[in-house]
This record gives sequence, C-alpha cells and structure tokens, in this order.
Amino acid sequence: MATSTASVVHHRWSDVPSEQINVSIARQFITGERVTVARFELKRGGVVPRHAHENEHVSYIVSGALKFVFDDGEVLVRGGEVLQIPSNIAHAAEVVEDCVAIDVFSSVRQYWIDKTDTYFQR
Repeated sequence: MATSTASVVHHRWSDVPSEQINVSIARQFITGERVTVARFELKRGGVVPRHAHENEHVSYIVSGALKFVFDDGEVLVRGGEVLQIPSNIAHAAEVVEDCVAIDVFSSVRQYWIDKTDTYFQR
C-alpha cells in the first residue's frame, strides 16, 4: 500500500522558536489542524496564573515538578507523570522544581498563534 507524505511535517524542538512568556516561563509550540503541542521550560518559583480554556489539555512532565491548583484541590505532577485536564476546568500551576513539560491541547490554541493570550501576564 502506498502512502503519501505530502502533509507530513517533521519538527525539531531546536528549530521551533522559543517565546519568553515571563522571567520564569519559556514556550515553544507547533499546531496541526486540530491540535497544539507545546514545550515549556519553567523555572522554580514561577507561576502559571489561574485560567480556563475550552481545549482539552494533557500535560506530560518530562522533568522537574509542577503543582496544579484547581478549585477543589491540588495535584503534584513529577517527571514521568501525565495529568489530563478536561475542557473548561479552571487551573493554575506553581513550579515546584525547574521543569520541562510537554502539553497537548485539542483543539488548536488559536490565541497563541494570534499572540492575543494575556493570562501569563496577570
């Protein structure tokens, strides 16, 4: 069976531009038609302010630790662990240890592409 690679795209994180969101957080991301994949480098003491989005969110902590804060509790996620956050669930994150995280969002985070997201500046 023949396959077409006309729409296949190969990425290297080293080639994806990094955005310094604030002094503690750097972000890289790529988007497909229905998904956004992001790589975050977070420094201990950093905070991702409380926010919610309609995107389903899966966060894989490659190294370090993040404490996710929800209205009904907290979850500490360490390197090698994964957290699933359903759509529209308000959350924040505190960087407990220097951290690398890979986050997957469905659908596309259009306001990242448009550069109209502001919750990191709160």
